[in-house]
Amino acid sequence: MATSVMRLILILAISSVAASVDDKCGACNAVAEELEYGLSKEKTRNHLDLRHRLDSKGQRRGKVIDYRVSELRVVELLDGLCDKMQDYTLEKIDSNRREWVRADNWENLSISKQEAKAYAKDISTYCGRLLEETEDELAELIKKGSVKAGEVNKILCQDLSKHCSKSSGSQRLDDDEESEGEL
Repeated sequence: MATSVMRLILILAISSVAASVDDKCGACNAVAEELEYGLSKEKTRNHLDLRHRLDSKGQRRGKVIDYRVSELRVVELLDGLCDKMQDYTLEKIDSNRREWVRADNWENLSISKQEAKAYAKDISTYCGRLLEETEDELAELIKKGSVKAGEVNKILCQDLSKHCSKSSGSQRLDDDEESEGEL
């Protein structure tokens, strides 16, 4: 009996996560919004001085790396991103539409606080899976300078994760370009 109860709880927990992140595009856009917020709040930094060794003449040896293309910048942008997603929840917009929103006050939501916190945990888990799938490519694009404010949704949700489809016009253009290359 205890085993069947545990199975039922496990099934309900799994279906709860699946149900709350049915709209992977919306959830991805919320993660992209938080990453974009991090990019916009980024302070300008000096180059990273990695000249810590001395040669036989007493001169410093090593590299000076531009912060914008450094691994440190990528780590600072992505580290803790999914923890910040725990401030988001699924808010009912109208009778058949819900949207991921940042909850500034957990008391003033249209859903119960317990349900809102469950959604927050779900999107945080989704964020972890999303970053696990896309982190290497996203890190390279950030280091190259390809990820700029205003373009994060497209890069993360359309190009890398493919959780959001492109508009039909741009898809046709991509298909035309591919067929030209095949000729």
